[in-house]
Amino acid sequence: MKAVVTNNLSKIYDGGNRALNDISFSLDTGEIFGFLGPNGAGKTTTVKLLCGMLAPTGGECRVFDYDPLKNPEEIHQISGVLTEHAQMYDYMSGIDNLIFYGKLFGMDEADCKKKAGELLERLDLLDAEKRKLSAYSTGMRQRLSLARAMMHSPKILFLDEPTSGLDPESAQNVNSLIQELADAGTTVFLCTHQLRYAQEICTTYGLMNKGDLLAVGDIEQLRGMVSSGVRLCIKASSLPDGMNYRMVDKNSYEIIIESENAIPRIVKDIVMAGGDIYQVVVNNMSLEEVYFSLINNCSGGEGCDKA
Repeated sequence: MKAVVTNNLSKIYDGGNRALNDISFSLDTGEIFGFLGPNGAGKTTTVKLLCGMLAPTGGECRVFDYDPLKNPEEIHQISGVLTEHAQMYDYMSGIDNLIFYGKLFGMDEADCKKKAGELLERLDLLDAEKRKLSAYSTGMRQRLSLARAMMHSPKILFLDEPTSGLDPESAQNVNSLIQELADAGTTVFLCTHQLRYAQEICTTYGLMNKGDLLAVGDIEQLRGMVSSGVRLCIKASSLPDGMNYRMVDKNSYEIIIESENAIPRIVKDIVMAGGDIYQVVVNNMSLEEVYFSLINNCSGGEGCDKA
């Protein structure tokens, strides 16, 4: 069973604002899916459709085979959601907030206290568990919001910029937790505009722009959509005559090869021609480079080859 399926999903708001243009993709269980794009790309609209908060204008979507419109209670029970401005109660302590939300999901008090304690410890909030939320810093509130979304052990987590406002150590801790959850079978649907961050943590990606889904896949699949070769960067005293290369700097060259299997032959040819090699580096396109290459292949967001 797929964790998420969308089929020609579209959304037009009142006034004619088209937020989504017939997007289709599917996710397997346990993926960390990076749903990427700038503000206004359609990320939040998609999450609201998947969570049953909006009705689609066209197409359909399912989460673990549930229709969000027909089965909102079931969707709510298996989903955890962390929005950029998650609402909790300032006059309640951190642990009381978690227990309150745990009970809303049908957990008994003993299980709530146990799970809340585990999450507070894992997210380095145990010392602040009895402190009122109004006294929490931005980063502490963000971590508590993540704990709230995880209280009922959801099958899928929808996360919007989960490391926003966190210091590097806390961000690393949150990322480790996300990866542990995915390893245990939780599907993570992560919305962000931080492409470098997404490349570090996500296993697959959906690249959005102005309501269009430009591409879906893992990093190698996305690279293959915009480039048919591998960039090989070589620092050497010289390259043989007849070798096809681009000079980047003094003694620095770039060669486009079909695959990494060509590297030993190139190195051998340079040495046999009397050249000294100082460095050989495969310079794969970053997710950021892939994204902007796809954007540039579109004309004003129209006429794109959608995934």
